[in-house]
Amino acid sequence: MHTRTTVRTAIAACAMSLSILAAAPLHAEPAAIAARNDGMDIRQGSLRIRVLALTDDVLRVTLSTNGALPEDASWAVPAGVRARRVGVQAGPTGFATRSLRVDVQDGRLVVSDLAGKVISADAIDPVKLDGHAFTLRKAMPQSEHYFGLGDKTGGLDRRGKSFINWNTDAFGFTSADDPIYKSIPFFIGVGGAGGSYGVFLDNTYRSWFDFGHREDGVLAFGAPDGPTDYYLIHGPSTAEVVRRYTDLTGKAPLVPRWALGYQQSRYSYMSGDELRQVVARLRAERVPTDVVWLDIDWQDRNRPFTVDRKAFPDMTGLIRDLGHQGVKVITISDLHVARAAGQGHAPYDTGVQADAFVRNPDGSTYVAPVWPGDSVFPDFTQARTRDWWGSLFAEQVRMGVAGSWNDMNEPAIFNTPTKTMPLDTRHRIDSDDFAPRTADHREIHNVYGMQNTRATYDGLRKLAPGERAVVMTRASYAGGQRYAVTWTGDNLATWDHLKLSVQQIINLGLSGFSYGAADVSGFAGGPSPDLLTRWFEIGAFYPLFRNHSAKGTPRVEPWVDGAAHLRIRRRFVEERYKLMPYLYALAEQNARTGDPILRPVFYDYPSALNLPCAGQDAWTFTLGRALLVLPPPHPESPQGYRTCLPEGGWFDYWTGLPAGTPVPAAQDGAIQSATQATGEAHAGGSFVNETPRLDHLPVYVRAGTILPRQAVVQSTADTPRGPLMLDVYPGPDCTGELYVDDGHSLAFEKGGYLRQTVRCTVRPDGVAIEFGPREGSFAPWWREVAVTVHGWQGKADVRAGERKVASRVDATARTVGFTLDDAAQAGAVLVRRP
Repeated sequence: MHTRTTVRTAIAACAMSLSILAAAPLHAEPAAIAARNDGMDIRQGSLRIRVLALTDDVLRVTLSTNGALPEDASWAVPAGVRARRVGVQAGPTGFATRSLRVDVQDGRLVVSDLAGKVISADAIDPVKLDGHAFTLRKAMPQSEHYFGLGDKTGGLDRRGKSFINWNTDAFGFTSADDPIYKSIPFFIGVGGAGGSYGVFLDNTYRSWFDFGHREDGVLAFGAPDGPTDYYLIHGPSTAEVVRRYTDLTGKAPLVPRWALGYQQSRYSYMSGDELRQVVARLRAERVPTDVVWLDIDWQDRNRPFTVDRKAFPDMTGLIRDLGHQGVKVITISDLHVARAAGQGHAPYDTGVQADAFVRNPDGSTYVAPVWPGDSVFPDFTQARTRDWWGSLFAEQVRMGVAGSWNDMNEPAIFNTPTKTMPLDTRHRIDSDDFAPRTADHREIHNVYGMQNTRATYDGLRKLAPGERAVVMTRASYAGGQRYAVTWTGDNLATWDHLKLSVQQIINLGLSGFSYGAADVSGFAGGPSPDLLTRWFEIGAFYPLFRNHSAKGTPRVEPWVDGAAHLRIRRRFVEERYKLMPYLYALAEQNARTGDPILRPVFYDYPSALNLPCAGQDAWTFTLGRALLVLPPPHPESPQGYRTCLPEGGWFDYWTGLPAGTPVPAAQDGAIQSATQATGEAHAGGSFVNETPRLDHLPVYVRAGTILPRQAVVQSTADTPRGPLMLDVYPGPDCTGELYVDDGHSLAFEKGGYLRQTVRCTVRPDGVAIEFGPREGSFAPWWREVAVTVHGWQGKADVRAGERKVASRVDATARTVGFTLDDAAQAGAVLVRRP
């Protein structure tokens, strides 16, 4: 029995209550508490519970029923992180950190903040055991909402629903299907009396979570086997929970800048000539593009690590030529290896020599059909197998392939009702801090795809040590963000899936996977022209922006529906490239802090959780803190709608005017705002009326933002022309972050970057703008900085120190603009009304 029960729990400035009880009443057998300098041990009957304070805000709880605590090992949390401890102050019923109180009350573990607010309280009979299976039960406050668990369907909020973690090849999944591709057993409770908190159950078996679905008022989770090992993470803000969760499981590495550009894919581009034609058309139509993808048909007979030399006779030359146009190539490499004995197939032959493949219970190699036919499967739980797998990418790296796409890694198996390996297949664990042993597929299934991407990522880093590795995965587990970006899998070309994609990407970001994507257009089916155009608009604000579709479906490249649709789609792609300085700074912030790139509105604006129209706007989101995107609640409908802006001032991104400002009628087809303020306010913000229009997506900028932008380029390989543009939207806490590096190498880790904070202060006579000191040694691409201050009325006098700066006032746009020499950049600029 694997009873490795570990709870890593973190709670700060809020109160949290954890109860761990045996099925027998605790009152019959009082709990015995033994103090430790880093927590406490609790004994009650056959239960042994250890509560450790990893930090002042993160607790780990482990439970055992046989007297011996389980092996201290994890695929998700590195050993060095698990070893962290802080000293605690012991008390008669528990202990305290500098943020939390942890007490045993009537046999229950109760975690509170220092003000006595309970963050989470266990339900009656909080622990139930049934053989190897366990259930943990907690009370569920009426005011609390739940988010996370990765890209599961069912809407944004998990409350009132049940979920299962079992990585599944879920082609054409619906918004109600579960499980699908990933297993991330981590959720965040938001809106309770103690603020936000997180619970991460570090158990790789088929775990489950129930948020008041089976039993009203009870939050329950468990697994059929494996360790009872979880972490409680205290906020009190949602942002602090996410940052601390990624402190535990790892930050996503900074991607190269080109990975943030527009990406064109298809299952499949069938030849090198077709790929050249697609790129030529993208360039001819002036659609900025950085990446094209090759699906399985680039390979010989669908065999990974091969090339179809008839269709792609010169991959090196193809990749080189596209690179001259600023376009990278990413290729797919699935984890199944063709069983091709005696055929000179190196991946199979070398894998046999390395004893690298998963076995049957009788010790023979497991064989099953996938795309190449009969296939074998690497045993990624062995470090030496991962090293072997990573070495197989050497030829692709020599050809110039920019990254790898690991698909089908749930693992997906054909011609079987379970869609995956039999549960009794054998994996030989020989890695990390696990004791070497053999495990069955029940335990390894949910981490198999994660370890696949780990092998790929580490291999690419070893083969190209100076470059940032890009790996995309379909399946993963908690902590998999250390190795791969992800997408939501084989979605559908429906309005429902467009909305669902945002909800999935939001919850992925809250679960550590900041680089989330969905197939723009929908993978299966075929979108109407209007749906494809709207998806381009929304996709332009995804963390990753990839257009991908299936064989046998209509083509979905930007130009397919004629000039009018192309103009709109191109404009939104261009807008993404204009925002590249902001987007790249968000990516770097994520690498440091774990803050998602695409966020729920309540992440930075907690009161938004209870806005009057929060329900119908369940797919409203922010890009970073500064940009608020408000898609129609029913995107297929032309009906007008009312939406909410959170508290604080907001500016219309497209016009630059304060939200709700009337705009003159558009001339010559120019885009204008489709918003009007109602004149009403609500608790925490204001209402805005929107009229859906296909060429318009409501986007707002927070008052107090300094937004960096650039001129449009056709690829991030191009240097933008002209100055760096800074749009200043005066308001409280007015700030902006500049970050730039070479965009592809690891030089930034040794100081090869530029980071600078710019602030503004609203004064009675105008606005003061302060350029902070620069960090790092990297020289920026711009030579001038063009500043535009929004919300300005009247004349303006602009001075950098004592030097007068020429300025331009636009009364209609309500702006004042001026340009600074970057080399002679002043520390402060004052914009005053004369």
